[in-house]
Amino acid sequence: MNFVNNLPRNFYMDEPADKSVRPINVLLVNEFRLIGNIIVAALEDEPDIHVVGCVTDPEEALRIVQETVVDMVLVSTRLSDQGAIKLTYAITELAPATKVLALGLTEEKQRVLRFVEAGAAGYVLKDDSLENLIDTVRAVQDGKVFVSPEIVAALMERLSNLAHIFSDVESGMSDTSGLTSREVEVLGLIGKGFTNQEIAEQLVIEIGTVKNHVHSILEKLNVGSRREAAAYLAFIKK
Repeated sequence: MNFVNNLPRNFYMDEPADKSVRPINVLLVNEFRLIGNIIVAALEDEPDIHVVGCVTDPEEALRIVQETVVDMVLVSTRLSDQGAIKLTYAITELAPATKVLALGLTEEKQRVLRFVEAGAAGYVLKDDSLENLIDTVRAVQDGKVFVSPEIVAALMERLSNLAHIFSDVESGMSDTSGLTSREVEVLGLIGKGFTNQEIAEQLVIEIGTVKNHVHSILEKLNVGSRREAAAYLAFIKK
């Protein structure tokens, strides 16, 4: 995929003059240049927030996270090819101290849960204002997250379901599960929400081969769905 940087090549901002209290270092990842510039302008007006960069390319975002002190990454959920989910997973793995804030969600339970499960520390709805965004950035940085009662209920239900799945998995699995190294690799990508096509592209194999691996995984683990299979990840030693 080809992406265009939201800002000119000098998208790195000058460090704030007053360093007595370090501001929140924020990186913005948005697919639309105009929207990105508007959000950057609003954030830079806040004395306690510093924008370290604004990009459209998830790979560029990961590079900045690894090379720069970034407290929070604001990720647009409209990134193409499930880029937002993949980027959230990647940041969580590569930089656990960096928080991810998902931007532009609808309060659809399953969609919000996907980002929470991917590691997002909070979210901003598509109809929220810039003021809401700024308040949420500060709240998430302070370890606070504001969600609706419906989402809290959905999270509790999801945790309960996972607890039952984990209990069944722990009591019924063997030491090695009989999975090959390639099947464990495929299972890891399933756990990250990848489709068969995306797994094929990631591993550079045919989609038919992926389907065979998925069928074998479900059969060996004696489960009926990809979600249940992904639950085994916590128990499989790689």
